[in-house]
Amino acid sequence: MPALSPQAEGIMARFGQYLAEEQDLNIKTIRSYLSDLRQFCAWYETVWNDETTEGFAPSQIATPTITRYRAFVQIEIKLKPASINRHLVSIKRFFEWALDQSLIERDPSRVVKLVPEVEQPPRHLSDKEEAALVAAVENFGTVRDQTIIILLLHTGLRAMELCNLKPDDIKISKRSGILRVISGKRNKHREVPLNATARAALDTYLPALEAETEYLFPSKKTHGRLSERALRYIVAKYAHFARIEDISPHDLRHRFGYRMAESTPLHRLAHIMGHDSLDTTMTYVRATQRDLQSEVEKIAWE
Repeated sequence: MPALSPQAEGIMARFGQYLAEEQDLNIKTIRSYLSDLRQFCAWYETVWNDETTEGFAPSQIATPTITRYRAFVQIEIKLKPASINRHLVSIKRFFEWALDQSLIERDPSRVVKLVPEVEQPPRHLSDKEEAALVAAVENFGTVRDQTIIILLLHTGLRAMELCNLKPDDIKISKRSGILRVISGKRNKHREVPLNATARAALDTYLPALEAETEYLFPSKKTHGRLSERALRYIVAKYAHFARIEDISPHDLRHRFGYRMAESTPLHRLAHIMGHDSLDTTMTYVRATQRDLQSEVEKIAWE
């Protein structure tokens, strides 16, 4: 990166002092802001403003200058959207400070929009990973933990919803079953059907549950409600035994969503999972990178 003009270095020093003393940011964060700003200043002095000998001057920068820089890092440097937006946020923070310091009369960055980021689909747990997780809880887990994992995989419940379940929320007959979710988002009620696998797990688990137990899956420590944190620990423990990295209860909910979306109409799946909008349910029919790789491999010559 080329050396900056004394004007640019002086302004950056003042901005860095402001971040450290008035905003009380840590050193790593300050360095990130200053690094982004330094790249913008260098571009301005060597690429955008190369026909003059003037250094970096905030008062001379207009909105089109910043949008040109956005295009520069996007098209020529080919930064990813997240990196581009980080640069833009740093620039926006700098000009907010410059306006407050009366270095400029108006903020040219205020109307500059960030680059849209393509939303990545939720993690898609593979068949092998699911099998390994189930095997791990069957080999090392209690009946309670086995039932928890099976229900997460076969009902798509949110962590909070599972932790709030009570024995009375379960209704099972020979050929069907219903799980009543009362504590979903916005306290909406819905009924989730139980398939044969979920019913079999509950048929084994429920008889061993103490009669006075308030919650379906009580905490072993408090005997009260199992916390979401404890549920995350349970899932992570058996994921470790299964040698699966970075997995949470929500990943098991996503696994249910992906599998159901293969054969279930979206409006029905939205009801089962408690989605307010079909846009959320659509997540499970969008192709993942692995899906796309699998498709193009089908026409490979080797």
